[in-house]
Amino acid sequence: MQEQISKHIAGHSKWKQRLKSAIDTGQSEWDVAGVRPDNVCEFGKWLHSMSPAMKANEHYKEVLQFHAEFHSIAASVLELALAGKKAEAEKALEFGGTFATASVKLTQAMMNWKRSLGDTKAA
Repeated sequence: MQEQISKHIAGHSKWKQRLKSAIDTGQSEWDVAGVRPDNVCEFGKWLHSMSPAMKANEHYKEVLQFHAEFHSIAASVLELALAGKKAEAEKALEFGGTFATASVKLTQAMMNWKRSLGDTKAA
């Protein structure tokens, strides 16, 4: 599990660059409808397929919540980028912006979950 969490921390960290590219070009290989759901990406599928016992874990619940928020905000930023609203989209990526904050919260929750599983390394 720790390995899976580390892998998905890295995968979600790529979204900032994907969104930045969409802001810069006004285009993306991703569409808003495909980004918004939290159960379509590899990590989301993995999360939603966990056993009931694992789903009762507080770390799981926190990660699930922050993962859903991350996808919702990423989709909103992508929507702004594709609509040519560069300034609004860029603001979301800046320190303290909605996307930046969601990304930090998700990453921290994933790292905390990983640590709770007995790994002394953060990621």
